[in-house]
Parts: sequence; structure tokens; C-alpha cells
Amino acid sequence: MKPAIRKTVTYIENTLIEGGKAAPRPLRLIGVAAVLTNPWAGRGFTEDLSPEIRAIAPVLGELLTREIIAVAGSGEAIEGYGKAAICGTSGEIEHASALIHTLHFGNHYRRAVGAKTYLAFTNLRGGPNTPIMIPLMDKNDEGRRSHYLTVHFQIGDAPAPDELVVALGASIGGRPHHRIGDRYQDLKEVGDLHG
Repeated sequence: MKPAIRKTVTYIENTLIEGGKAAPRPLRLIGVAAVLTNPWAGRGFTEDLSPEIRAIAPVLGELLTREIIAVAGSGEAIEGYGKAAICGTSGEIEHASALIHTLHFGNHYRRAVGAKTYLAFTNLRGGPNTPIMIPLMDKNDEGRRSHYLTVHFQIGDAPAPDELVVALGASIGGRPHHRIGDRYQDLKEVGDLHG
């Protein structure tokens, strides 16, 4: 079984000025998404999602990783990363989750960028033009707040009720004028390891 991909979408945003001040280094946000038929659509409740996960998630992981690396120029250039999925209104949130919360999907991206952290994520249900919000974090340091960013875009005709949108996000750089410190500074101040 191969994914029935209707289209792919690429989103690029370059921030040159933030807060009225020129960025010392432009911030580039990238999103790539695939719109595909939900493989569980119209089948009623499906107890075992694993056959479709094993067949489709690796294909999507490889495709979207290849696309985002092409836009970024290299895996090394990517600093922040994340993933997202939206299920159309005829499906379950579990369907969106199934294709991104598996190593069959995420390991393609992690390996390609040489990441050490987990992929930040969102998964939800919605209709056409539902905002795709991909939270990002530093690929090597989850406490580096300068790279807590969100890639935000939408696809006017997706997802249809029987479709899924699966996406990867990336940043080249962090917030241009980062000045709120990192998690480690807070830990020193408050002494709380669960903050």
C-alpha cells in the first residue's frame, strides 16, 4: 500500500526585521506538507492501525524529509524542527497521530538533520484551511528557548473530510532578538528540575 498523495505544499518565510530592528541574521521558517487520502476513511473503527502505519509512514517521512532538506540546503543548516498532522472531519485524531508518532516517520528527519532531541508536534482534526501549526525546538538542545518557534500556514482546500495533512517544519536560525534566556538559567534560579 502506498499513500494516495493528492498534493504537496511548501511554505517559506524569511524574517528580516523584527520589532522594528534589523535581524542580525535573517530567520527562515520552512514548512512542507503532504495532503493524502486517509487510509482508514470509510472503514469504521479500525482496531489495528499498524499495517497502514508501516506501509505509509516511512514513505511520508522520506518524502517530506527530502523536500525540507532541499529547501534548507542541507540537514546541517536546519536548527529547529518539528512535525504536525491534521485529520479531516470524517477521521479520528488517532489517524493523524498514527502517521507521525512512529519512528517509521520521524527517524528519517532526525537522521537527516543529526538531531538529538525529540520532534515537537501537534495533531488535530479540522477542515479545509485549518491552520497548520508546527512547533519547533532546537534539534540538539530542548532547553534553548531562542528556537521555540512555530511554522504557521494553511492549505485552502485541505484536508477534505477523508484526507490527512502531514507536515514537517524547520528553522534556519532562532528568533532574531532572543532575550528571554534559556531554561537552564531558570533552573538555577528556582532550583526546579520540572520547570
